[in-house]
Amino acid sequence: MSTNLEPVDSTESSDGAISNRTMELIVGIILAALGVLIIWSNYEIGAGWAEDGPQSGYFPLRMGVFILLASIAVIVQAILKNDRSPFVEKAQLRLVATVLVPLIIYVAAIQWLGIYVASALFIGLFMLAVGKFNWWKSALVSCSISLAFFWIFEIAFKVPLPKGPLEQFLGY
Repeated sequence: MSTNLEPVDSTESSDGAISNRTMELIVGIILAALGVLIIWSNYEIGAGWAEDGPQSGYFPLRMGVFILLASIAVIVQAILKNDRSPFVEKAQLRLVATVLVPLIIYVAAIQWLGIYVASALFIGLFMLAVGKFNWWKSALVSCSISLAFFWIFEIAFKVPLPKGPLEQFLGY
């Protein structure tokens, strides 16, 4: 049994992977743009001191300056550190996609199916695909949870949530 105790070279990146340095630069640039936008928009509405006190853009403009300065520090640190190690491995990205892609589909499905049916499908299919549960356990749990939430929100608390064709067919 051998163990590899050699230090990892932080200047190399695996093939095709985005490096930590690249991601830090991207985040720094996005935050810098946000800071400039905050500064510019609050300067236009008035960021000085008036006779009756600070104008409406006074404090937000200063927050924009702090955001801009912090983002410049992130950019400088990323350049000086030059960390070329991969930001995310393919296996890690696959795990994120396993949750993120179905979640995006679920959120989109709420518009057409309503929250209760979309939730039942999301929970049931997730239990089948990721949890490897039996189909009947997945159906039982997902339908029970959606029915419980329907009772809690629609009947007990009278909080209307997005409904789809099934709820309309049932008169809700």
